[in-house]
Amino acid sequence: MSTSYLEKMLGENEKVEFVARQHWSILVRSILAEVVITIILLAAVSIAAAYTAGIAALAYVLLLIPLALLTRDVLIWWNNQYVVTNRRVIQTNGVFNKNVIDSSLEKVNDVKMEQSFFGRVFDYGDVEILTASELAVNRFTWIERPVRFKTAMLNAKERMGTDEMPRRPAAKSDVPALIEELDQLRKQGVLTEQEFQAKKAQLLSRM
Repeated sequence: MSTSYLEKMLGENEKVEFVARQHWSILVRSILAEVVITIILLAAVSIAAAYTAGIAALAYVLLLIPLALLTRDVLIWWNNQYVVTNRRVIQTNGVFNKNVIDSSLEKVNDVKMEQSFFGRVFDYGDVEILTASELAVNRFTWIERPVRFKTAMLNAKERMGTDEMPRRPAAKSDVPALIEELDQLRKQGVLTEQEFQAKKAQLLSRM
């Protein structure tokens, strides 16, 4: 997905927070056969060129087939993107015909991430976006940098909630209730322990 195409989808005051694709190993598995065939044909061209120009020319034509398939696979992988904005999560794929699915951050209740041992080593994993009913809205498989993707989602959702809160000084009687709300967000994974403690200290300083 080109930057210009993404910009056309963004709403007013909406900005991109993080962009990810499927892990590079997915691309390698897709193009491995094409790479092997290309190498074999290149070797055949070198041998054929020593005997007859006609066979060499045919080999060059045949070489275009795996190269075209390789280019197709690279473009498909490149245009399959997962985008976190300050309002939603966007999944898009397709080179010429675009298929776009987005989920509003307001509807996201939790984010589930799964990483195998090799996923932690090579930095890939599966991410599920869950609603309040614990049903998955979207499942992104073999996504690169899943921890950063999940963190970007949760941080964007937190900022969205903060921006929508009334900007008025908290009354002393409101502070315990606000701390309780922050604690619930911490338990849900929306706030980290460090963020919770920092906001708690800010509220306590107003008492």
